[in-house]
Amino acid sequence: MLNYCELAASFCDKFNSFYKGDIDDYTAGDETYIKIKGKFSYTFLFISAVNHKITSYHVSHTRDVFGAVPSILEAIRTSKPDQVITIISDGNPAYQEAVHFINRKFDKSLSLKKVIGLQNLDEESETYRPFKQLIERLNRTYKFHIRPAYGFNSKNGAIALTILFVTHYNFLRDHIALDYQTPIQLDFLKELDTIQAQWAEILNRSFNLELTLQAA
Repeated sequence: MLNYCELAASFCDKFNSFYKGDIDDYTAGDETYIKIKGKFSYTFLFISAVNHKITSYHVSHTRDVFGAVPSILEAIRTSKPDQVITIISDGNPAYQEAVHFINRKFDKSLSLKKVIGLQNLDEESETYRPFKQLIERLNRTYKFHIRPAYGFNSKNGAIALTILFVTHYNFLRDHIALDYQTPIQLDFLKELDTIQAQWAEILNRSFNLELTLQAA
């Protein structure tokens, strides 16, 4: 089963990337801890503010700038050329360093807003706390789904489960805040009545997408 999940995840990763679509002007990001071989590692997640879709996921052994940079780059990958993107994070300095690096290296104009602590002790925290609460809820949902694993024996296993979680969250899971719609709605999935049929269709299209990319 684990081998099957890892194989399915390798295809679903392409599916997640290909069908991600546009992003909102505001995106919130955070890292949450997991365990790999008994040691703490971190999953970086970013979520789009309006449609609540996960725009980026990255598993890292550290919670520093080396994890933040690829996470933010993927989060903004499908933004429009003239779109002004605001990143909302906590006080982890890795996000500030990552934004500075990306703005200089890739000629972007990202801005960062920080939400500090549990109480609104400054105006910025009060204004952007709803976005921070959004990513905190996502982290709790993510941790709930990986809890049965009680840690991973390999980084590949952690990455595979994270990919499959994102596929389910973005394309298959109904959200109350979205009037019981999925964050990313695809017509070819709406036509299928069961979750099993939808998973099968995602895997089939993921495989065909992989073949197309290899032939390109």
